[in-house]
Amino acid sequence: MTLNPITANDHACLVVHGPDQPGLVAAVSALIARNDANIVTLDQYSDNPEGGAFFQRVVFHRRDLSAALPQLEADLAATLEPLGMQWRLADRSTPKRMAILASTSDHCLLELLWRHRRGELNVTIPMVISNHTNIAEDVRSFGIPFFHVPSGGPDKSSAEAEIVKLLAGNVDFIVLARYMQILSDGFLEDVGAPVINIHHSFLPAFIGAGPYRKAKERGVKLIGATSHYVTADLDEGPIIEQDIARVDHAMTAADLQARGAYVERAVLARAVQWHADDRVIRHGNHTIVFS
Repeated sequence: MTLNPITANDHACLVVHGPDQPGLVAAVSALIARNDANIVTLDQYSDNPEGGAFFQRVVFHRRDLSAALPQLEADLAATLEPLGMQWRLADRSTPKRMAILASTSDHCLLELLWRHRRGELNVTIPMVISNHTNIAEDVRSFGIPFFHVPSGGPDKSSAEAEIVKLLAGNVDFIVLARYMQILSDGFLEDVGAPVINIHHSFLPAFIGAGPYRKAKERGVKLIGATSHYVTADLDEGPIIEQDIARVDHAMTAADLQARGAYVERAVLARAVQWHADDRVIRHGNHTIVFS
C-alpha cells in the first residue's frame, strides 16, 4: 500500500532483518503497542526458520509521531540490537530525496518526472544531472533544477567529483535513468547513497553498442529490462525488478528498441517506487522485495 501525503501523516515504516529466532514477531508487535501505535500493514519472510534470516516490514500509525520518534528509536535499539537484528525507521510523511542522472535517452527520465508530478512516487527530486544538454528544457518544464556536467575523454574523475559535490547532503538515493557512463568505485564510495540502475536484459545478453540490432540479428523471442542496485561489480548488483516482452520475426530493430524502452520505463519506475516506500531489503547480493 502506498500512502498519499495526507494519510502518510503520523505513519512510520519499520524495516527489520537479521537472524531468524522465536519471538521476533511478538517482540516487534509488543514494542509498537507499548509505544501507543497501531499496526496498519505487516509483511514478513524467513528464508529458513531453523537458522535462516528473517525480514519484516511494518507500517504503523502513532499520533504525534514526530514527537514520539526519539523514544521509538531508543526502544527499537534496546529491544532489537541485543537480538542481532538490524532496523531502520522512516517517517512516511517525509519523502526521500531522489537525484536523477541521465544522458541523451529521455524515456526513463521523463517517466520518472511524469509519475512524480502525478504523485505516484513518494519522493522529492532536488536535481537532474546530465552529461548532455538536450534534455535540459524538458527537465525544467517539470520545475526540476537541471545541471550539465560534461564527461568527455577517458578521465572521468573531474566530472565525478563535480557530481559528488552537487549531490553531497542533498539526496537519499540516486537513479541512473539510462546514464551512459560507468561510475568508478571511488564515486560509489564518495556519494554515500544507494544508486539504482536500469539496463536492457536479453536472453542471451548483448553488451556494448547496438544491443537491439544484435538481438534482431540473433532472432530473439523475448526482450526485457533489469533494475538493480549499483555495486563495484558492473551490472551485477542486487536485482530489484525485472520484466520481459515477447517479440517476433516481423519486428525491426527499431521496433524492438521501442518495445524495450517501454519495458525499461515500467521496470525502473517500479523499482524506484519500491525503494522509496522502503519495500526493498538488501541481503548479500540479492533483495527481499515486499511489493
